[in-house]
Amino acid sequence: MAKLTKKQKEALSKVEKNKIYNLDEASALVKEVNFAKFDASVDIAVRLGVDPRKANQMVRGVVSLPHGTGKDIKVLALVTPDKEAEAKEAGADYVGLDDYLAQIKNGWTDVDVIVTMPAVMGKLGPLGRILGPRGLMPNPKSGTVTMEIGKAVAEVKAGKIDFKVDKYGIIHAGIGKVSFDASKLKENAQELISTLIKLKPTAAKGTYVKSIYLSSTMSPGIAIDTKSVN
Repeated sequence: MAKLTKKQKEALSKVEKNKIYNLDEASALVKEVNFAKFDASVDIAVRLGVDPRKANQMVRGVVSLPHGTGKDIKVLALVTPDKEAEAKEAGADYVGLDDYLAQIKNGWTDVDVIVTMPAVMGKLGPLGRILGPRGLMPNPKSGTVTMEIGKAVAEVKAGKIDFKVDKYGIIHAGIGKVSFDASKLKENAQELISTLIKLKPTAAKGTYVKSIYLSSTMSPGIAIDTKSVN
């Protein structure tokens, strides 16, 4: 086991063992316990009382974080020529169609989100084995398959993220950077949590939000009180 550095020990000592923090406390503490030498990401993990193996208990959706993620999201707009200007004006980093489809076929996936049109989805089908595992396949449910290309691109660049419960019933999402004010981290977390509550499946029984943890890259997780959100 790797030996802890002085900074790591100091960070761990600030998180009280077995203590459940409220969201205000956790949002401030996650900034204090960061020992990375870069502007680390702040992540939230929400364990839900659902069985993801059952279709009627699958939880997935999108949320627009009020303060964005702090990341420079690279967006590829796969569109026909009549939509190229709209995509570029909205801030898409890459705009085109056949040339980019060929690049993806050859293994290029250096983007965070792909936005496209319904008419183009047929061409993306054969690329599912490349895009699927990387979470890059556009989906109408996440708003990345639409005729409103400009709006979709702008929302993604502004901090719209999509999420999906994993096989363990956990939602993982990045909600900012440690350089964010604690109040902004709190508001981003609240927006995601309130969205998850709205998406509670009718088939889910018992406690819906079982646990919430906030952490930054390489920092210890901070347990958050779930009583106020269930």
